[in-house]
Amino acid sequence: MIVGIDVGGTNARALLIDPADNRIVARDQISSGGTGTQLIAALLKMIERLRSGSGVSVDAVGLAVAGLAHRSGVVRYSPNLPDLVEFPIGPELAKLVGRPVVLGNDATAGALAEHRMGAGRGTDNFGFVTLGTGIGTGFVLDGQLVRGASGFAGESGHMVVDLDGPVHVTGRQGPWEHFGSGNALGRMGRQAAATGGFPAGEATAGSIESITGQHVSDALAGGDHDAARIFDRFCRHVAVGVANLVMIMDLERIVIGGGLVRIGEPLRSGIRTHLGPMIVGSDHRPPVEVVLAALGPDAGALGAGLMAADLL
Repeated sequence: MIVGIDVGGTNARALLIDPADNRIVARDQISSGGTGTQLIAALLKMIERLRSGSGVSVDAVGLAVAGLAHRSGVVRYSPNLPDLVEFPIGPELAKLVGRPVVLGNDATAGALAEHRMGAGRGTDNFGFVTLGTGIGTGFVLDGQLVRGASGFAGESGHMVVDLDGPVHVTGRQGPWEHFGSGNALGRMGRQAAATGGFPAGEATAGSIESITGQHVSDALAGGDHDAARIFDRFCRHVAVGVANLVMIMDLERIVIGGGLVRIGEPLRSGIRTHLGPMIVGSDHRPPVEVVLAALGPDAGALGAGLMAADLL
């Protein structure tokens, strides 16, 4: 059996996977806070619970982490997991488990899972774009998962789309993530409410400062015209980055995942509407599909498990 673990900023999600058919046999979750050593102790508890609860042996472990996950198993950088920066989580866990451990970026792992089991099936060239607190991306080109020289491929959320834009939490000025993430949607809602352009959001949230992306999406679902206007502008910002990815890599499909995928069809169609005109020569290219991810919050852990299975 294989264990795939998605280590997020708050929780770590683990899946016990049968590599014969990629079936999820069992699942577990635990807090991911603390130092690297404390996290490893927590991961060991999950692995042991999955193993003992199912009465099977574990042959390999895959870890998916948001950030610069080096091929060596060291987390070089992670804004959401500062205690893991430069920590050799892969080698340290492998020593304690006594089995091979592979480390990868969470969006890259999600792209692999969607390619083999989800919305990326049937295409050899697609981009997986996760829209949540930030933006993550993973790519399959010519049927192969793209990992890059160090394993850092896919940090597209940090590519600059406005040189004169605001400074992001990473210290970069004007990155795509600042304009097209879930945090951005909430900020756009607050900005609109501050000028009287989103009264429903202010009323629901209780104050302008409390408005989040969830308030915008809830109002959108309720047919609020102000929310629709805000959301359309948000989808345009997302499409800017997606168009750049399409033109660089000649992608034929974009799979949208992450927390915002719960919005559903309005998100998919909104991005698709703005995407076409942004792609140079769009009238002379095959249309780019935009679809919603199929694997939900399991994608990262499933992909990590698939990476571990590939080791064997």
